[in-house]
Amino acid sequence: HSSVCWPAAEFEMAGGGSGGGGDALEESSQVNAAVWVAVYGGGIIVMLGLYGVIQERIMSEPYGDGDFFRVSVFMVLCNRLVAIVFSLIMILSRKEEMVNKAPLWKYLAISFSNVASTWCQYEALKYVSFPVQMLGKSFKMMPVMMWGIIISGKKYEMKDWLIAGGVTGGVTQFLFSGEIKSKHADPGSSVYGLLLLLAFLACDGFTSTFQEKLFKEHKTSKYNQMLYVNSGSAVVSAFTLFASGSAGTAIGFCFKHPDFVVHAGSLSGATVAGQFFIYSLFKEDGALV
Repeated sequence: HSSVCWPAAEFEMAGGGSGGGGDALEESSQVNAAVWVAVYGGGIIVMLGLYGVIQERIMSEPYGDGDFFRVSVFMVLCNRLVAIVFSLIMILSRKEEMVNKAPLWKYLAISFSNVASTWCQYEALKYVSFPVQMLGKSFKMMPVMMWGIIISGKKYEMKDWLIAGGVTGGVTQFLFSGEIKSKHADPGSSVYGLLLLLAFLACDGFTSTFQEKLFKEHKTSKYNQMLYVNSGSAVVSAFTLFASGSAGTAIGFCFKHPDFVVHAGSLSGATVAGQFFIYSLFKEDGALV
């Protein structure tokens, strides 16, 4: 991956790897980096897998006597509030500064794209199945690379484009080879679900790339960025929830279906855990990894 710069590689280029000690240091550094990529990557897969299963239960299956939950932005708000609490606890326990390390407008830009991508993700599950949504996320390589060129002026090697193109082509072939609609969706509505997935990929690609840029340019800690991005997202989602008049519907649903509250709380926990691994990976290795 073209944006990764291993410490060991820098050591060798500087001329420090000429002896046996330098070779050992280089090998140790590469192994250590690979282990952490595996840990963060494994954490993302496990947490987002759990997140997806709970998300599908909430958005595509009825509660009680055929009562479906339809207020997606309420789930976005719940997830962001839990993430704010987690990031505050971590900042205080690690004695980090509370002040924003990057300009607030940059955090807010990520917040807007984050809310938009998450909303699209929830809404898509009303129209396409969970496996389709999960596979659709495999398209993310191409948007991340495009945003990387636009935002950060990155240059990618031919092998990066070939890998991204191969993944995109394979997923596309799979998506059009069978049934893709959600179990309770109306026939023909899956096209709308696919459009929502495309919007999700565009917004999420921007979110990932801009987060990486903040880590590099402003040296933000992952908890500082989590706090301000999730705070902005909470404000945006709360405004949307109340402006749309859906707050009462969502709160009423909570009282009517206690099992929904358990699911929503579990989803928020999985979301925060996933965010921790994602931010850790972005900070160390960049968005494309």
